[in-house]
Amino acid sequence: MSEARRTVTLNNETGLHARPAAELVKTAGTFSSSITVNGADAKSLLGIMALGLGKGAEVEFVANGDDADAAIDALVALVDSGFGE
Repeated sequence: MSEARRTVTLNNETGLHARPAAELVKTAGTFSSSITVNGADAKSLLGIMALGLGKGAEVEFVANGDDADAAIDALVALVDSGFGE
């Protein structure tokens, strides 16, 4: 089992509101690794929404498991894309 971590900055105008939060949770759910976002469970929509992350916020992803690197890569790519907004 391996650990991967990376910190990125939210660049979409509206931050991590409902739709991007749902996309993040959906993406995280495709991996078997345990994943956190700023300490919150990345597979929990309520946990992610409770973070209240706006544009410019620092986001730290930490994943532990066999697919940790792939999980972090996918989540960072999602943030870098601005969640398609």
